[in-house]
Amino acid sequence: MALVSMTGFAEAQGSREGARWRWEVKSVNGRGLELRLRLPPGLDGIEPAARVLATGRFKRGNLQATLAYDAGETARGLKIDAAALASAVKIAQQVAAETGLRPASIDGLLALKGVIVQEDEAESDPRARAERDAALLESLAQAFDALSRARASEGVKLAVVLEAQVAEIARLTEAASAAAAAQPQVLRDKLMQQIADLVVPGVMPQERLAQEVALMAARADVREELDRLGAHVGEAKQLLASGDGIGRKLDFLAQEFNREANTLCSKAADIALTRLGLELKAVIDQFREQAQNVE
Repeated sequence: MALVSMTGFAEAQGSREGARWRWEVKSVNGRGLELRLRLPPGLDGIEPAARVLATGRFKRGNLQATLAYDAGETARGLKIDAAALASAVKIAQQVAAETGLRPASIDGLLALKGVIVQEDEAESDPRARAERDAALLESLAQAFDALSRARASEGVKLAVVLEAQVAEIARLTEAASAAAAAQPQVLRDKLMQQIADLVVPGVMPQERLAQEVALMAARADVREELDRLGAHVGEAKQLLASGDGIGRKLDFLAQEFNREANTLCSKAADIALTRLGLELKAVIDQFREQAQNVE
C-alpha cells in the first residue's frame, strides 16, 4: 500500500433550502488521532457523527474542521437568549454595586454577543433539523475524502524523500564498514607513536604490543553496531514498501538508527570513521523528522 502523510488541506461546500455552508479541513502530524471542530452556535449536535466520519478515514494526525454557515432564507428573525440576558443583567448589577457606576442600559446589554441570536426555522422543527444536519455531514464526508486524497498525494512525495534517506544511510554504513576494517592498523600505529614518545624504542616486546593493540581493537570494535545498522536499513526498506500505517514503526526505527550511530561515534578510533558517524547522525535526524509526518 502507498505511504500516507498526516499533512493536508481540503474543503467542501453545500446548500439546502436557502442555507449555504463551507467546510475547511486540515491536518498536521500527531501521535494519535485528534479532531477539533469549530462549529457555529446551534450546530454542536453534529459533533459525535463528525468524529465517527473522521475515525473511519484516518488513523493518526491532528485534524481541524471549521464550518462557515449562512442560514440565509431559513432564518426567520431574531430572538433573545433568556439565559444569556439574565447572566448579563446579573453581572451588570454586581459591577454597579461594587463600583458605584450607573447600571448598563438595556441597549448595551442587548448588544452583547450571544444575547440576541438569529432564529433558525430548523431549530424548532426536529425533522428539518435532522435533514439539515445530514446535509452538513454529507459535505463534511466529502471534505474528509478530499483530505484523505491530499494526504495520500503528500505521502507519495514523502516516500521518495524517505527512500533516498534510507539509501544514504546504507551507503554511509558501507563506507563506515570499510573504514572500520582499517582500525586495527590505525590503533597499532597510534600505540607505537605513543610508545616512541614515552619510552626507549625496543623496550616493549612485540608480544606485549600485540596484546595492547588487540585490547584497544576490541574496545573499538564497531562490527556489531554496523551489523545492526544494516539490519535496520533492511527493516526500513520493508516498511516503506508495505506503506500503510507505518508511522509509529518508522519513528521507533529512527531512534534505533540514532542509538547505533551514537555508539559508532563513541568507539571510532580515527577521524575518518568519526566523520562518517557524524554524517550518519545528520541523515538519521532528517529521516526522523520526515518519519514523524507518516500516518
